[in-house]
Amino acid sequence: MAEKQKILVVDDDENIAELITLYLEKECYAVLAVHDGEAALKAVPEFAPDLILLDLMLPGMDGYQVCREIRMKSQVPIIILSAKGEVFDKVLGLELGADDYMIKPFDSKELVARVKAVLRRFRIPQAAETSEKQDSAVRYEDLEISLTNYQVLYMGQPVEMPPKELELLYFLASHPNQVFTREQLLDHIWGYEYAGDTRTVDVHIKRLREKIKDRGNWSLTTVWGVGYKFGVR
Repeated sequence: MAEKQKILVVDDDENIAELITLYLEKECYAVLAVHDGEAALKAVPEFAPDLILLDLMLPGMDGYQVCREIRMKSQVPIIILSAKGEVFDKVLGLELGADDYMIKPFDSKELVARVKAVLRRFRIPQAAETSEKQDSAVRYEDLEISLTNYQVLYMGQPVEMPPKELELLYFLASHPNQVFTREQLLDHIWGYEYAGDTRTVDVHIKRLREKIKDRGNWSLTTVWGVGYKFGVR
């Protein structure tokens, strides 16, 4: 029998956490629920979840900080659950490394569908052939982007980036001079099931430009009225 996939639920409302647990256990997931940020950070290495459902409004350490701390050590997929529905809150969560964002209250069937979708997207690159993973990197003058160890080197120095920023840069750099619309980039990086705003892409591009500057033979280029490309000369 295949081992159950494990999901860590982090929510200070014990009733909501219990309800989510029931939904997921019905789908044959192994679930652990904790109710504050410190317990969540302790549970990640001990429980080794395949996915985390993370509430933002936690006592003490809030969900944003928990997400930031987890991303410093792990690439485990994270879905944020929050009553905060503003674009700013969504973008901030995604910038910190979350893979999806759901607004409370949510439908149980949608929650399960999002969980399955994120797990499916995360497992696809993990299932790639070892030979393909040995050098999942693109290199240009003063720039190297590696998906093998999720590292960016700019002018010989490592640059800290949340996973989605790095994946966006890698995708564009892997397709030099090819123009992608914002919708196409959402599909490729966040997945077809992601119900986010195209402004998410603009924010991530802005952050990338703050961290790496165009060089003589390449640039992160806006194609006005269309989208973005990684221009190579």
